[in-house]
Amino acid sequence: MPRNKTNDKRVLVIGLGRFGGSLSEELVTHGWEVLGVDNNPRRVQAYADSLTHTVVADTTDDEALRQLGAHEFTRAVVAIGTHLEESILTTSLLVDMGVPHIWAKAISRRHGRILQQIGAHNVVLPEHDMGERVAHLVSGRMLDYVEIEENFALGKTRAPKEIIGRRLGETRVRSAHGITVVSIKRHGEAFTYATTDTVPQKGDIIIVAGKTDAVERFAELG
Repeated sequence: MPRNKTNDKRVLVIGLGRFGGSLSEELVTHGWEVLGVDNNPRRVQAYADSLTHTVVADTTDDEALRQLGAHEFTRAVVAIGTHLEESILTTSLLVDMGVPHIWAKAISRRHGRILQQIGAHNVVLPEHDMGERVAHLVSGRMLDYVEIEENFALGKTRAPKEIIGRRLGETRVRSAHGITVVSIKRHGEAFTYATTDTVPQKGDIIIVAGKTDAVERFAELG
């Protein structure tokens, strides 16, 4: 399957520690196919029954990554823990292969800066971005996601076509989708409160609030 297809629901997760394992299982729960990779056979075995595919491999080896088909994925997560060299080398190889969307776990802000410098598209600090939250970002159209409490969330996404060029009061998004548009941001401008008279334009970023599943469904309309 060509990796530029938007319906490619496969994710490569490298590193099956606590963070990578949690993320992988959450993605599977959301209907994604996950190839989980680790150089520790015990970790791989622990997730063999819960993930789509699991493989023992050294991902600092270019040939090993290519045999896994890493270059065919649109999304990859480098969730390697405390081994900085392995994290950096693996991320660098994925960048060289042209993987379009790479998330990389950092154990410090310095580590995170290095990952960004070598080309990681998104850097995750575990104390700020836990597996469940990142799963929403990897698997959907949301630009950010925060669960305020159980089953209620805020989602940052692009304004979907059905509300573009119309007053929010006319769109009836609350009754139709169970969400409320609480804020909006136009290119080059700051976020501002959304009102019933607000008219979203193409490319606008919006923040919506509602039950978790409603926020997820609305984000997919984009």
